[in-house]
Amino acid sequence: MDKIYDYIVIGGGIVGISTAWQLQSRYPHKSVLVLEKEPQLAAHQTGHNSGVIHAGVYYPPGSLKAKFCQQGARATSEFCHKHGIKLENCGKLLVATTDLEIERMNTLYQRCVDNGLPVERLDQAQLKLREPNIVGLGALFVSSTSIVDYRQVTQAMADEFQQAGGELALGAQVTALSEQQDHVDVTANTDHNVCHYRTQFLVVCSGLMADRMTRMMNIASDFQIVPYRGEYYRLPRHYNQKINHLIYPIPDPDLPFLGVHLTKMIDGSVTVGPNAVQGFKREGYGRFNFSWRDVAEMVCFSGFWKVTAKHFKTGLVEAKNSWWKAGYLTLVNKYCPMVTLQDLMPYPAGIRAQAVLKDGTLVHDFLFAESARSLHVCNAPSPAATSAIPIGEYICQKVAQKQR
Repeated sequence: MDKIYDYIVIGGGIVGISTAWQLQSRYPHKSVLVLEKEPQLAAHQTGHNSGVIHAGVYYPPGSLKAKFCQQGARATSEFCHKHGIKLENCGKLLVATTDLEIERMNTLYQRCVDNGLPVERLDQAQLKLREPNIVGLGALFVSSTSIVDYRQVTQAMADEFQQAGGELALGAQVTALSEQQDHVDVTANTDHNVCHYRTQFLVVCSGLMADRMTRMMNIASDFQIVPYRGEYYRLPRHYNQKINHLIYPIPDPDLPFLGVHLTKMIDGSVTVGPNAVQGFKREGYGRFNFSWRDVAEMVCFSGFWKVTAKHFKTGLVEAKNSWWKAGYLTLVNKYCPMVTLQDLMPYPAGIRAQAVLKDGTLVHDFLFAESARSLHVCNAPSPAATSAIPIGEYICQKVAQKQR
């Protein structure tokens, strides 16, 4: 028999859990269920990122990214303080090493000003004072950047959700969705049986599987998820006291990736990464990863070939540096020459679920799709973890509007 709920949320990452928690808080007398196919929460993008609470440096004023990021940074910090979750406000340095990067840095400085962010422009001498082991022609210092463990944040949200009466089903993989006039039918497989659910409204926050969920609902869309691997290294322990801030390069504005950076982690360690390498398996975190289904869908999608052609040279360089560690090292040495090949120690990779349009456009902002009884988060790029609380609030508002 069907189990009936007012709301079902698909996806146990931080965006899905934030949404479910806020739905349950807003509607305490209604039933909310989260379906997560993995045996634990935050198993994919949430649990494989660098743990940065972003300030909102890169995002155009007025975009959802800019709005959500600033709101999310404040809300995440407040949530962590309330729940006793360790958070460190270490600040971020964006380091320019060439004349071109100086020009791009000046543009970013103005963007920080336009977004109302506290930002300080540093010359070479001032950079050296803040970071003796970092070299560059200049830098931007953004003090309102922090680090945290997003797994802990997600679990704390899930605890509040369940304490408020919400239900959480782990190990439940959704295999079928069918929208009717007055409800949505959801089928999910578990280790032991097939479960059937019915909901008045469905919210989908499925990350790497976002396009497959919209197809299950027969929602017309012109995007597909293309996976990009982000490979990291960890530095030896003696670097823990040699890096004082998050150290970022000045990014290429034509790409949605921020470049290889040095990240202080909340456990005290320092990581290097990530790069952006074409993935051949949506959930391929190992060194060798391949899925026939994922690759077949990708190569049959016209947008994949268009975006690959547009960024072909960049893709080749990224692939080369993935296999040739010395090439990867040069990306770090341009602003931190003290790092050596022997310092690059193994660390888990991440997968970016990048929405690509049929015309080959990389979707930079948040992307949503909807039907009469469902709302889908189709693209939730960085800073999605930072922005999870306002994204959840935004979804709750959209759900309320659709049910009037």
